[in-house]
Amino acid sequence: MTAAAIRLEAARLRAAFEAAGALPVECDILQPSEILLDLYGEDIRARAYTTADPARGEVMLRPDFTVPVVQMHMARAAEPARYTYAGEVFRRQEDFPDRTPEYLQVGYELFDRTNAAEADAEVFALIHAQLHDLNLRAATGDIGILTAAVAGLDTSDRRRAALMRHIWRPRRFRALLDRFSGKAPVPPSRAALLASDTPLAFNGEQIGLREPEEIAARVQALRDDAAEPPLSRDQVALIDAVLNVRETCDYAVEHLRDIAVDLPAIQPAVETLDARCDALAGHGVTLSEVQFEGSYGRTTLEYYDGFVFGFSDPARPDLPPVATGGRYDALTRQLGGGGSIPAVGGVIRPDILLTLRGLA
Repeated sequence: MTAAAIRLEAARLRAAFEAAGALPVECDILQPSEILLDLYGEDIRARAYTTADPARGEVMLRPDFTVPVVQMHMARAAEPARYTYAGEVFRRQEDFPDRTPEYLQVGYELFDRTNAAEADAEVFALIHAQLHDLNLRAATGDIGILTAAVAGLDTSDRRRAALMRHIWRPRRFRALLDRFSGKAPVPPSRAALLASDTPLAFNGEQIGLREPEEIAARVQALRDDAAEPPLSRDQVALIDAVLNVRETCDYAVEHLRDIAVDLPAIQPAVETLDARCDALAGHGVTLSEVQFEGSYGRTTLEYYDGFVFGFSDPARPDLPPVATGGRYDALTRQLGGGGSIPAVGGVIRPDILLTLRGLA
């Protein structure tokens, strides 16, 4: 497969998105690191390439288009709006060294506050239409259902906030659930600290980058957390039930409604899912061919906070998904300078698309 063939396919995809009403946009390849670090913390360094610019400070090679497109849209404040783009993104591939760290992405982003379910369905159906000739597995999820489940737990604000922070880190999320429920023991170093009744003394010295007061406050927070009663097994089982849902969309809604009887906090999010399924069907999507997974989307970039989806070839597990996307309403609030607008988008990789069509 030549670079020219990939660019030709990217141009074809972008033209299809333009025909659907999207405005073509361009974004700088070098993006300020500060914004991405503020959004995702130091974890982003494991996935992006950083460098130092004498005038701009630390910058990153563009890991995706969504953040700069949101910044551009919020500055323009025109709505509703549809955008499309085609260009290189750069992702470190330490876990998959055989995959290329630089590849083309073609995307479609929709900013519209009138009907979230309809917007989700529009983006999904438009991308699905570009892949209709392939026998792909369409997987969907909804981060909003899991966040609603966590918000509904009978525990402290501190523990709910800790679980919310790690929804996109499944191992850490599980470790916290196990510790908060008493299933896993407190680490020995923390147990020794919590067992001591003696106030910590620092002799007025700064330790590392933290002030003594900061350290003392953290220790007190750990002691307060240890004094809380454990999460009940029933509550943990309900979280697991949400995560373990794995059915076609036409059955997933009823399954989640059954869970909502004991976890009513998720009921509004389940109704949102039901409305989305109706909208997908209205766009000609066969719901029995679309999988819903309660845990889907938890290892993507953390700006997805609702609907998430992906298309992949079950016969080619060595390849990344050919298309992915989702809803990122919270990101527009973070970058909006006081404003916000519901938004959803998705991207296609033309190189993977050509490979699956046997044109590589």
